[in-house]
Amino acid sequence: MDIRPEQLADGVTLRIAERDDAPALAAAFVENRGPWEPYRPESFFTAEGQRARLEAQAREYAEGRLVPWLLVSGGRIAGAVTLSGVVLGPFRSAWLGYWIAADRQGRGLATAAVERVCRIARETVGLHRLEASTRPDNLASQRVLEKSGFEPIGMAPRYLHIGGEWRDHRLFQRILHDDDPTSAF
Repeated sequence: MDIRPEQLADGVTLRIAERDDAPALAAAFVENRGPWEPYRPESFFTAEGQRARLEAQAREYAEGRLVPWLLVSGGRIAGAVTLSGVVLGPFRSAWLGYWIAADRQGRGLATAAVERVCRIARETVGLHRLEASTRPDNLASQRVLEKSGFEPIGMAPRYLHIGGEWRDHRLFQRILHDDDPTSAF
């Protein structure tokens, strides 16, 4: 996949994550660590831990199973957006995940990034549908999804282990198009 960097508002660039982003990404995770995250070993919050993670993501990206974007501004990581579990064929779907640095929230950055990723998912990756989930109390993330054309499709009880407990999540989807996928096989 040839996915080029794109400019968003306020000098933020949406681009594919690279191995050299490890120190900045580790710093961003340390700075934005919170109780809403799954358990992560301390090595996750180091440059070496992020380097290993980015290398694994690069392999999945090369295989067409994952697309790892970073939101970068002035050499700092302002957030990330990931399409994971990319499946083509008749399913043509993936899971969308994202986070925005605490000091960049509330400015429309998440909505702009999600909308741009949806366009790329359709036009470049060739997907039909994206799915995302949020904790029921994460109203800001739900607003981002709804503004970006996602619709709620249900509740998943005890969906993810976060903050030491299995947590319920609201599920959302966005249908990107209804084109016949047979020409893409």
